[in-house]
Amino acid sequence: MKPPPSSSYYSEVESYYNEDAGLGFEARADGNHSLERIRGDFRNITVKYPFTRALEIGCGPGFDVHWFAKNFPGRQFCSVDISASMVELAQNRLRADNLANATVSRSDERTLVETFGPESFDLVYVYFGALNTVENLEAAAEEIRKLLKPGGIAVLTFVNKWYLRELFVQMAKLNFKTAFARLGRVWGGYSVTRHLPSHCYSPGRIKKAFRSFSLLEKKGYSIVYPPWYNDHKNRNNPGKADRLWQVDQKLQHTPLWAAGEYSLFVFKA
Repeated sequence: MKPPPSSSYYSEVESYYNEDAGLGFEARADGNHSLERIRGDFRNITVKYPFTRALEIGCGPGFDVHWFAKNFPGRQFCSVDISASMVELAQNRLRADNLANATVSRSDERTLVETFGPESFDLVYVYFGALNTVENLEAAAEEIRKLLKPGGIAVLTFVNKWYLRELFVQMAKLNFKTAFARLGRVWGGYSVTRHLPSHCYSPGRIKKAFRSFSLLEKKGYSIVYPPWYNDHKNRNNPGKADRLWQVDQKLQHTPLWAAGEYSLFVFKA
């Protein structure tokens, strides 16, 4: 079932990602070692929890649904994305390996219960901040709660509001607009030439939106480790990158866990 006509907000989000698909997003992401390292950690945390049927919200070109479907052939996977172009890329990726245990469709978080039915999944996962582009985080949290069976797991990642490393780096460069961009009511995304309507969230804001869930674990990423869009720094000095990654692991037990580029939360319905 296709979603109802999008509001101007969702139309703008869809247009952004449709364009991104045509600008080589898939190839750029596929060759980004930093992105893969972070993605691998997301996956390792996710597979600790038992599940038989999973939903991915914001699948992009299908890297993760493909990986899950290939590595867990006895389980079922559904993925959605607001971008028709991204959905096509993801479908092609699944077809290439004949992965019949996974489906991809165009939708957004507003119509998922209507599409799949309540208590349809025991796992919902969202990687790399797809929930930063929803219009109402509380409404999205309620939709996810309805989708999950009792005791189901949600593994959710967000672009952080307070990213201290980037804040200080950009201030040192006198790029004050970039330094404080995440702190506004609306964040324009990573591109310097295109605007993505989105919102950055603090951990407190996320916990408030998902207060009907139990919090099982949390983790921060790229606290001192360079973010994925600075992958060239890690390629040029992999030894230093490894050391910074280990520093990030140690900082998880301090208040700085929430000061990185991404945060991950595991919630139980």
